[in-house]
Amino acid sequence: MILVTGASGALGRLVTEHLAEVPGLTVVAGTRDPGAWNGPQVEVRAVDFDDPATLPGAFGGVTTLVFISAGFAEDDVVYARHKAVVDAATAAGVRNVVYTSLTGTADRLSIAVAHRYTERVLAEAPVATTILRNGLYAELVAGMLAAPALATGRLPGPIRDGRVPAVVRADLAEAAANVAADIERGSTVHNGRVYELEGPEELGLDDITALLAEAGRPGVEDGGSLADLREAGAAAPGYQTGHTVSIFAVVAGGLITRGDSDLPELLGRKPTPVREHVGQVLAHLASAAG
Repeated sequence: MILVTGASGALGRLVTEHLAEVPGLTVVAGTRDPGAWNGPQVEVRAVDFDDPATLPGAFGGVTTLVFISAGFAEDDVVYARHKAVVDAATAAGVRNVVYTSLTGTADRLSIAVAHRYTERVLAEAPVATTILRNGLYAELVAGMLAAPALATGRLPGPIRDGRVPAVVRADLAEAAANVAADIERGSTVHNGRVYELEGPEELGLDDITALLAEAGRPGVEDGGSLADLREAGAAAPGYQTGHTVSIFAVVAGGLITRGDSDLPELLGRKPTPVREHVGQVLAHLASAAG
Protein backbone atom coordinates (compact mmCIF):
# COMPACT_ATOMS: atom_id res chain seq x y z
CA MET A 1 0.00 0.00 0.00
CA ILE A 2 1.29 3.44 -1.00
CA LEU A 3 0.20 6.55 0.88
CA VAL A 4 0.87 10.03 -0.51
CA THR A 5 0.94 12.84 2.03
CA GLY A 6 -0.22 16.31 1.02
CA ALA A 7 -2.39 14.71 -1.63
CA SER A 8 -4.58 17.80 -1.94
CA GLY A 9 -1.57 19.98 -2.75
CA ALA A 10 -0.26 20.75 -6.21
CA LEU A 11 2.53 18.15 -6.23
CA GLY A 12 0.85 15.53 -4.06
CA ARG A 13 -2.30 15.49 -6.16
CA LEU A 14 -0.32 14.92 -9.36
CA VAL A 15 1.62 12.08 -7.72
CA THR A 16 -1.63 10.50 -6.52
CA GLU A 17 -3.19 10.80 -9.97
CA HIS A 18 -0.22 9.07 -11.59
CA LEU A 19 -0.20 6.24 -9.05
CA ALA A 20 -3.96 5.73 -9.30
CA GLU A 21 -3.50 4.88 -12.98
CA VAL A 22 -0.96 2.11 -12.32
CA PRO A 23 -2.64 -1.32 -12.39
CA GLY A 24 -2.26 -3.50 -9.33
CA LEU A 25 -1.31 -0.80 -6.82
CA THR A 26 -3.25 0.13 -3.70
CA VAL A 27 -3.03 3.90 -3.32
CA VAL A 28 -4.15 6.05 -0.41
CA ALA A 29 -4.48 9.85 -0.48
CA GLY A 30 -3.39 11.51 2.74
CA THR A 31 -4.90 14.94 3.25
CA ARG A 32 -5.81 17.31 6.06
CA ASP A 33 -9.47 17.40 5.01
CA PRO A 34 -10.63 14.04 3.58
CA GLY A 35 -14.17 15.37 3.18
CA ALA A 36 -13.00 17.87 0.60
CA TRP A 37 -11.16 15.31 -1.55
CA ASN A 38 -12.19 15.44 -5.20
CA GLY A 39 -9.30 13.56 -6.75
CA PRO A 40 -9.01 9.99 -8.04
CA GLN A 41 -11.23 7.29 -6.59
CA VAL A 42 -8.80 6.00 -3.98
CA GLU A 43 -8.99 5.55 -0.23
CA VAL A 44 -8.59 8.85 1.61
CA ARG A 45 -7.17 9.21 5.12
CA ALA A 46 -6.76 12.17 7.44
CA VAL A 47 -3.10 13.20 7.57
CA ASP A 48 -2.42 16.48 9.35
CA PHE A 49 1.23 17.24 10.05
CA ASP A 50 0.16 19.78 12.67
CA ASP A 51 -1.86 17.13 14.50
CA PRO A 52 0.57 14.24 15.06
CA ALA A 53 -2.23 12.17 16.61
CA THR A 54 -3.62 11.64 13.10
CA LEU A 55 -0.44 10.06 11.81
CA PRO A 56 -0.07 6.59 13.44
CA GLY A 57 -3.54 5.47 12.34
CA ALA A 58 -3.14 6.98 8.90
CA PHE A 59 0.09 5.08 8.29
CA GLY A 60 -1.31 1.70 9.39
CA GLY A 61 -0.74 -0.95 6.71
CA VAL A 62 1.32 1.39 4.56
CA THR A 63 4.43 -0.15 3.03
CA THR A 64 5.60 2.81 0.92
CA LEU A 65 5.14 6.40 2.07
CA VAL A 66 5.50 9.22 -0.45
CA PHE A 67 6.40 12.02 1.94
CA ILE A 68 5.62 15.34 0.27
CA SER A 69 7.45 18.03 2.19
CA ALA A 70 5.40 20.62 4.08
CA GLY A 71 8.15 23.16 4.17
CA PHE A 72 6.46 26.53 3.78
CA ALA A 73 6.60 27.67 7.40
CA GLU A 74 9.19 28.70 9.97
CA ASP A 75 11.97 26.12 10.08
CA ASP A 76 11.26 24.99 13.64
CA VAL A 77 7.64 24.34 12.68
CA VAL A 78 8.78 22.26 9.71
CA TYR A 79 11.26 20.37 11.89
CA ALA A 80 8.43 19.35 14.24
CA ARG A 81 6.10 18.39 11.41
CA HIS A 82 8.63 16.27 9.57
CA LYS A 83 10.05 14.61 12.68
CA ALA A 84 6.50 13.60 13.65
CA VAL A 85 5.98 12.03 10.21
CA VAL A 86 9.20 10.03 10.40
CA ASP A 87 8.49 8.89 13.97
CA ALA A 88 4.94 7.83 13.11
CA ALA A 89 6.03 6.02 9.94
CA THR A 90 8.67 4.13 11.90
CA ALA A 91 6.19 3.17 14.63
CA ALA A 92 3.62 2.04 12.06
CA GLY A 93 6.10 -0.28 10.35
CA VAL A 94 6.35 1.61 7.07
CA ARG A 95 9.18 -0.04 5.13
CA ASN A 96 10.01 2.60 2.52
CA VAL A 97 9.90 6.40 2.52
CA VAL A 98 10.21 8.50 -0.65
CA TYR A 99 10.86 12.10 0.38
CA THR A 100 10.57 15.16 -1.88
CA SER A 101 13.52 17.37 -0.97
CA LEU A 102 15.37 20.25 -2.67
CA THR A 103 18.19 19.98 -5.18
CA GLY A 104 21.75 20.31 -3.91
CA THR A 105 22.49 23.24 -6.22
CA ALA A 106 19.95 25.25 -4.20
CA ASP A 107 21.71 24.78 -0.87
CA ARG A 108 22.27 28.54 -0.52
CA LEU A 109 18.51 29.15 -0.44
CA SER A 110 16.92 29.53 2.98
CA ILE A 111 14.31 26.90 2.07
CA ALA A 112 17.08 24.29 1.90
CA VAL A 113 17.60 24.20 5.67
CA ALA A 114 14.47 22.26 6.61
CA HIS A 115 15.04 19.81 3.76
CA ARG A 116 18.55 18.97 4.91
CA TYR A 117 17.27 18.51 8.45
CA THR A 118 14.64 16.09 7.22
CA GLU A 119 17.15 14.16 5.14
CA ARG A 120 19.27 13.70 8.29
CA VAL A 121 16.29 12.51 10.33
CA LEU A 122 15.39 10.01 7.63
CA ALA A 123 18.99 8.77 7.42
CA GLU A 124 18.84 7.96 11.13
CA ALA A 125 15.47 6.18 10.92
CA PRO A 126 15.15 2.38 10.53
CA VAL A 127 13.41 2.60 7.15
CA ALA A 128 14.61 2.36 3.57
CA THR A 129 14.68 5.87 2.10
CA THR A 130 14.81 7.47 -1.32
CA ILE A 131 15.46 11.20 -1.55
CA LEU A 132 14.09 13.08 -4.54
CA ARG A 133 15.89 16.42 -4.60
CA ASN A 134 13.52 18.48 -6.69
CA GLY A 135 14.64 21.53 -8.61
CA LEU A 136 12.83 24.86 -8.38
CA TYR A 137 9.40 24.65 -9.95
CA ALA A 138 8.88 26.36 -13.28
CA GLU A 139 5.55 27.38 -11.80
CA LEU A 140 7.42 29.28 -9.08
CA VAL A 141 9.46 31.12 -11.69
CA ALA A 142 6.26 32.04 -13.51
CA GLY A 143 4.12 32.84 -10.49
CA MET A 144 6.53 34.47 -8.04
CA LEU A 145 9.36 35.88 -10.13
CA ALA A 146 7.49 36.93 -13.26
CA ALA A 147 3.70 37.14 -12.85
CA PRO A 148 3.60 40.30 -10.67
CA ALA A 149 5.22 42.18 -13.55
CA LEU A 150 2.14 41.57 -15.69
CA ALA A 151 0.43 44.24 -13.59
CA THR A 152 3.33 46.51 -12.65
CA GLY A 153 5.75 46.32 -15.58
CA ARG A 154 8.57 45.57 -13.16
CA LEU A 155 9.83 42.34 -11.64
CA PRO A 156 9.17 42.16 -7.88
CA GLY A 157 12.86 41.66 -7.11
CA PRO A 158 16.24 41.75 -8.83
CA ILE A 159 17.47 39.02 -11.15
CA ARG A 160 20.40 40.94 -12.67
CA ASP A 161 22.73 38.61 -14.57
CA GLY A 162 21.63 35.49 -12.69
CA ARG A 163 19.80 32.54 -14.12
CA VAL A 164 17.20 30.25 -12.59
CA PRO A 165 17.33 26.50 -13.22
CA ALA A 166 13.75 25.27 -13.21
CA VAL A 167 11.74 22.11 -13.72
CA VAL A 168 8.08 21.48 -14.52
CA ARG A 169 6.17 20.26 -11.45
CA ALA A 170 4.30 17.59 -13.41
CA ASP A 171 7.61 15.97 -14.38
CA LEU A 172 8.63 15.76 -10.73
CA ALA A 173 5.29 14.20 -9.84
CA GLU A 174 5.65 11.60 -12.57
CA ALA A 175 9.17 10.77 -11.41
CA ALA A 176 8.02 10.38 -7.80
CA ALA A 177 5.17 8.10 -8.87
CA ASN A 178 7.52 5.97 -10.97
CA VAL A 179 9.90 5.52 -8.04
CA ALA A 180 7.12 4.70 -5.58
CA ALA A 181 5.57 2.20 -7.98
CA ASP A 182 8.93 0.48 -8.53
CA ILE A 183 9.48 0.21 -4.78
CA GLU A 184 5.98 -1.09 -4.10
CA ARG A 185 6.49 -3.79 -6.71
CA GLY A 186 9.56 -4.98 -4.80
CA SER A 187 12.45 -3.21 -6.50
CA THR A 188 15.34 -2.22 -4.23
CA VAL A 189 17.23 -0.22 -6.88
CA HIS A 190 16.09 3.09 -5.34
CA ASN A 191 16.97 2.22 -1.73
CA GLY A 192 19.40 4.72 -0.25
CA ARG A 193 19.53 6.78 -3.44
CA VAL A 194 19.60 10.56 -3.55
CA TYR A 195 18.35 11.74 -6.93
CA GLU A 196 19.07 15.25 -8.19
CA LEU A 197 16.07 16.27 -10.29
CA GLU A 198 17.11 19.39 -12.15
CA GLY A 199 15.17 20.70 -15.11
CA PRO A 200 16.50 20.83 -18.66
CA GLU A 201 17.31 24.55 -18.83
CA GLU A 202 17.88 27.84 -17.02
CA LEU A 203 15.98 31.11 -17.45
CA GLY A 204 17.61 34.52 -17.18
CA LEU A 205 16.28 38.06 -17.19
CA ASP A 206 16.26 38.16 -20.99
CA ASP A 207 14.17 34.97 -21.15
CA ILE A 208 11.68 36.14 -18.55
CA THR A 209 11.17 39.58 -20.06
CA ALA A 210 10.76 38.03 -23.51
CA LEU A 211 8.12 35.63 -22.17
CA LEU A 212 6.31 38.51 -20.49
CA ALA A 213 6.35 40.38 -23.78
CA GLU A 214 4.87 37.35 -25.52
CA ALA A 215 2.14 37.33 -22.84
CA GLY A 216 1.31 40.94 -23.67
CA ARG A 217 3.54 42.85 -21.26
CA PRO A 218 6.54 44.24 -23.18
CA GLY A 219 9.23 46.43 -21.70
CA VAL A 220 9.30 44.84 -18.25
CA GLU A 221 12.17 46.10 -16.09
CA ASP A 222 14.30 44.19 -13.62
CA GLY A 223 13.33 44.49 -9.97
CA GLY A 224 14.76 47.01 -7.52
CA SER A 225 16.71 46.39 -4.35
CA LEU A 226 16.32 43.52 -1.93
CA ALA A 227 15.40 46.09 0.72
CA ASP A 228 12.49 47.22 -1.44
CA LEU A 229 11.41 43.62 -1.89
CA ARG A 230 11.55 42.98 1.85
CA GLU A 231 9.58 46.15 2.58
CA ALA A 232 6.92 45.22 0.03
CA GLY A 233 6.45 41.90 1.82
CA ALA A 234 6.19 43.41 5.30
CA ALA A 235 2.55 42.38 5.68
CA ALA A 236 3.24 38.73 4.80
CA PRO A 237 4.43 36.13 7.34
CA GLY A 238 8.09 36.66 8.14
CA TYR A 239 9.23 33.30 6.81
CA GLN A 240 7.46 33.92 3.50
CA THR A 241 9.17 37.25 2.96
CA GLY A 242 12.49 35.82 4.09
CA HIS A 243 12.31 32.93 1.64
CA THR A 244 11.30 35.24 -1.20
CA VAL A 245 14.21 37.60 -0.52
CA SER A 246 16.55 34.60 -0.27
CA ILE A 247 15.53 33.35 -3.71
CA PHE A 248 16.05 36.70 -5.39
CA ALA A 249 19.34 37.28 -3.55
CA VAL A 250 20.77 33.94 -4.60
CA VAL A 251 19.58 34.30 -8.19
CA ALA A 252 20.80 37.90 -8.54
CA GLY A 253 24.18 36.86 -7.17
CA GLY A 254 24.52 34.12 -9.77
CA LEU A 255 24.81 31.60 -6.95
CA ILE A 256 22.51 28.93 -8.33
CA THR A 257 23.17 27.05 -11.54
CA ARG A 258 21.86 23.93 -13.18
CA GLY A 259 23.65 20.75 -12.16
CA ASP A 260 23.55 17.16 -13.38
CA SER A 261 20.09 15.65 -13.41
CA ASP A 262 18.68 12.17 -12.81
CA LEU A 263 15.27 13.25 -14.07
CA PRO A 264 15.52 11.73 -17.56
CA GLU A 265 16.44 8.39 -15.98
CA LEU A 266 13.40 8.40 -13.69
CA LEU A 267 11.02 9.63 -16.40
CA GLY A 268 12.33 7.42 -19.17
CA ARG A 269 12.09 10.41 -21.50
CA LYS A 270 13.30 13.97 -21.93
CA PRO A 271 11.90 16.45 -19.39
CA THR A 272 9.32 19.00 -20.48
CA PRO A 273 10.86 22.17 -21.95
CA VAL A 274 10.78 24.82 -19.23
CA ARG A 275 10.72 28.01 -21.29
CA GLU A 276 7.69 26.88 -23.23
CA HIS A 277 5.88 25.85 -20.05
CA VAL A 278 6.58 29.15 -18.26
CA GLY A 279 5.33 30.98 -21.34
CA GLN A 280 2.08 29.04 -21.26
CA VAL A 281 1.57 29.79 -17.56
CA LEU A 282 2.18 33.51 -18.07
CA ALA A 283 -0.13 33.61 -21.09
CA HIS A 284 -2.86 31.95 -19.03
CA LEU A 285 -2.37 34.40 -16.15
CA ALA A 286 -2.44 37.36 -18.52
CA SER A 287 -5.63 36.10 -20.15
CA ALA A 288 -7.32 35.50 -16.78
CA ALA A 289 -6.40 39.00 -15.63
CA GLY A 290 -8.06 40.32 -18.57
